[in-house]
Amino acid sequence: MIILSLRLLRKTRINGITIFPFIFLRESAFKENKILINHEKIHIRQQLELLIIFFYLWYVVEYYYWYFSLKDKHLAYRNISFEREAYAMEEDLNYLETRKIWSFWKYRV
Repeated sequence: MIILSLRLLRKTRINGITIFPFIFLRESAFKENKILINHEKIHIRQQLELLIIFFYLWYVVEYYYWYFSLKDKHLAYRNISFEREAYAMEEDLNYLETRKIWSFWKYRV
């Protein structure tokens, strides 16, 4: 895992984005945000479980499924199973120590 600050994110509402093995943050100060870093580490684990490329394929398919169903890009993003798991467990800083493989599966709606 490599954590970097990315200028391109400064003009967006995105605080962080994970593209294995990198975690890109909008502000370098966010490196101290343990909850945000934990959220992104959960995505790293998800990406590894799905051999990286299948994570992205699934992510995009699920996003568009929700987008066309809900007609709202933010709600579509929040309903993606990977995001549901990461948001639900981001405050549990020990989550990755006990997380079972494919745990995102139970966050499908």
